[in-house]
Parts: sequence; C-alpha cells; structure tokens
Amino acid sequence: MKKILLLLLTLLSLQQSLAQNPDVEKSIFGVQTGFLGFWGFNESRLATKIALRSEIGLNAGFFGGTFIEDGFIMVPSFTLEPRYYYNINKRNEKGKRTHHNAANFVSLDITYLPKWFAISNVENVGVLDNISFVPKWGIRRNIGEHFNYEIGLGLGYRIYFSDEITNPEDKEELAGDLHLRIGYTF
Repeated sequence: MKKILLLLLTLLSLQQSLAQNPDVEKSIFGVQTGFLGFWGFNESRLATKIALRSEIGLNAGFFGGTFIEDGFIMVPSFTLEPRYYYNINKRNEKGKRTHHNAANFVSLDITYLPKWFAISNVENVGVLDNISFVPKWGIRRNIGEHFNYEIGLGLGYRIYFSDEITNPEDKEELAGDLHLRIGYTF
C-alpha cells in the first residue's frame, strides 16, 4: 500500500512539474537579432494575457537615392510595447508549447530613435529624433528550450522632434514595421 501511495504521489508531482501555465510568464529576459538590427528585451506580466515588453537595441537600415550615395546605418532604439497574447490559453488547451510566451499577440509598439549617434559606412549621416506608434500583430514560437523566433507586422504613425524640419506637415509620417527575428531567452 505504501508503494502504491508513493508511486501515486510521484506521478502527481511529475504531472504538476510538466504542466504548462497558460498565463504569460512573470518575467523573461532575452536577446534577439534580425535582418535589421539586434536587441535585448524584458517582458513583464501585467495580467494573465498581457505583458509589457521593454527593449533596447540598434535598429539598422539601408538608404540611398539621387542626392546621396547608397549606405547602411545603425542607430540606438528604445521600445515599450504592451502585448496581448490572445491565443495563449487555446495553444495550451491543444497541448502546444507556451513557455516564454509562445503565442500570437497584438500590441502597440512605441519606439524612440534618438539622434545620439549613428554607425554607418557613409560619413555625416544620422537620424532625426523621432517616436513611432505602431499597432502590430505578431507571433512568437520556440525552437527548443531557449531559442525563439518572432514575426510581426504593423502600420502606424511617426513624429519627428527636430528643428531641422521647418514644414510642420513634414514632421509626421506613416510608419511601417515588419520584423523577423530569432533570439535566445535566458
């Protein structure tokens, strides 16, 4: 009888340790890279399906045109992004992995690009101080225990804070966001 009880308790504790929590995780840290930059991030739980992602990194881009030579640029970026993981419970019910917040999400990406410095192959280029507000849809999935990938896209609004722009109509523009990233979660 003691052996059966011990076996039952062992199986019950094993089941509890293997069960997934359908809520977003309390706090996760990681790094990600993509075609256009690299970033360090933290996601902190605000509610059962809502996390606040904070991110610091270097955004990259290509430029060129009639009056400037073609080039590559990297600038610092700071992002706050509340994310709503709308299908995390559904994925958990289907037995799919949800650790490290592996689910579909909608978010509001708020990114600030300061005019601090620029890394470029062309001299005397930079960005103007700006902030963008981009509603976004995306997915995060895991590859193994610690690696992940994300795909997201959105369309929003950008505001420039520069006195170099004299026409008020030029201080605002449409902002798009397409991100394809692979990363490591600690």
